[in-house]
Amino acid sequence: MFTGIIEAQGTLRKVARAGEGMRLCIEAGFSLKEMDVGDSIAINGVCLTVVSISGRTFEVDVAPETLSKTTLMDAKQAEGVNLERALRLSDRIDGHLVSGHVDGIGTVRSRRSSANAILVGIEVPEDLGRYIVRKGSVAVDGISLTVNRCDSASFEVSIIPHTAEITTIGRKKIGGRVNIETDMIGKYVERFVKHYTGGKEDSKPPVDMELLTRTGFI
Repeated sequence: MFTGIIEAQGTLRKVARAGEGMRLCIEAGFSLKEMDVGDSIAINGVCLTVVSISGRTFEVDVAPETLSKTTLMDAKQAEGVNLERALRLSDRIDGHLVSGHVDGIGTVRSRRSSANAILVGIEVPEDLGRYIVRKGSVAVDGISLTVNRCDSASFEVSIIPHTAEITTIGRKKIGGRVNIETDMIGKYVERFVKHYTGGKEDSKPPVDMELLTRTGFI
């Protein structure tokens, strides 16, 4: 489990294909003295397992399923990546709960300055867009961000100078692809509602405006 608060950027030192999978060697932007083989680490928001450590570099294996669902399929030597080690139970959760299980890929469609911030518009598949709400949280390449506005297939986030400096999103250009993980709470709510409605998409949910009005809640 992660928070979406990026610790540092790393640099891809080696990208090696292994059949349909991949092994990445990454130089971290922080000390690895507290990291052990077997630990989880989020790389651009993708939860992976450390398989070797040497000095300030570590290696991870990427399975074919992960490659097919994330931007790691486009990984190139010498490019930067966002890094976050797993959450400790004693830590403050400054972002939001992020699993590191990417839901899909978005595309940067707009980028403009607004005072000291950068407003970035991202297009997403509609099956992801339904889980993104205004003022809700979303993880973009592992970065916990607040949604300024959204519609069924896109959303906009505001990037402050600090976030632009310490993460890769400050360098993302229009057309760039990013990993998207939506807030897990929405997915659980949908699952529970489907259970109570027999799994039918067009079924009336057990709690709706009519019920709330009839029972005096509104």
